[in-house]
Amino acid sequence: MPIYEYHCVECDKNFETLIFGSEEPECPTCNGRNVHKLMSACGFVSKGSGGETIGKSAGTSSCSGCSATSCASCH
Repeated sequence: MPIYEYHCVECDKNFETLIFGSEEPECPTCNGRNVHKLMSACGFVSKGSGGETIGKSAGTSSCSGCSATSCASCH
């Protein structure tokens, strides 16, 4: 089951929760159900056999509008 990130409109808090099937998320702070799913990026670092960094995920991108590492809309 995937873990999703949400923002609660009622208390203005972000949270993560594990969702099973068609469950509706509930804010753990205020129990509100007026929540919006956030876009999140998977973060990881690839290491070579000598321990050197050989790649990073989109989570380290300088673009704050999406999870891509480069695109035409990012200048």
